[in-house]
Amino acid sequence: MRQRGEVYVVEIRPVDNAIDMRTTGLILMACLHACQAEAQEQKADFWSAWFQRVDRSQAVQPRWVTPLATTTARLEEEWRSDVFWVQRPGDTLTNIGGGKGPSVIPIERVEIIVSPPPYLHHSDPATSNGFSDLGMLVKYRMASANERRGNYVVTAFLGITVPTGDVPNGVGHATFSPSLAYGKGWGRLDVQGTVGVNVPTRITTTFGRAIIANNTVQLHAGRWLWPEVEVNSTHFIDGVNAGRTQVFITPALLVGRFHMWRRMALTAGVGLQVAATEFHTSNHNVIVSIRLPF
Repeated sequence: MRQRGEVYVVEIRPVDNAIDMRTTGLILMACLHACQAEAQEQKADFWSAWFQRVDRSQAVQPRWVTPLATTTARLEEEWRSDVFWVQRPGDTLTNIGGGKGPSVIPIERVEIIVSPPPYLHHSDPATSNGFSDLGMLVKYRMASANERRGNYVVTAFLGITVPTGDVPNGVGHATFSPSLAYGKGWGRLDVQGTVGVNVPTRITTTFGRAIIANNTVQLHAGRWLWPEVEVNSTHFIDGVNAGRTQVFITPALLVGRFHMWRRMALTAGVGLQVAATEFHTSNHNVIVSIRLPF
């Protein structure tokens, strides 16, 4: 501002745009760096707190052992592998893997199971051997309580298979299997079950929709013994067996959990699946299961 007699003249000088741009750039870089640091910290917290999150999730549900054939409503973090010997007319099918695999609990109410394709071996030389389809199961636990607060669990399932295997070992198309799982315990006795429907993306003469129900009565007898009896039923809606129902009774014995190393334990089971209906696609099937919960 300069004075000219009694008149004051104010001069407005333009702001240096280059300085403003540098300042703005520095502020944006500082904000970006802060956001990246916070994101990295949250990511580190997610992984470092993984097992604490698993422990919190499992603390609010019963501590039963997963049945031999029935998928439990409980959330588990484990690696599982099964072997089936399925006695069919003219063919004994050996299923190595059983459609089982690793399962994780990424958040407290959710479990994700990835099922690598099992290998199928046929005793009938006319049937080719090979891998079946890739599968995945997502569980969302809707309600639960541990043994001190009610001893129950209710969970929704969504199973998916992807056609990675060649027919006849794979079905040749994707399938979706929504289900509801449940369980209730009374002291050393518990009942666990599932009911759902298998929906293929394409219905053929050999493969169609089916309603599948499994129910298990299990007893915790002693420290490591878990004898049980399962009822496994399938009602075929479509396909070559449309309108028919088959039911299996599966007595089984599971043992565990044996502590192995750090968080890892061992559970094993074996059972015999016996047909209880006149119509059945197989009979006297042997199931062996190995689980490594962690």
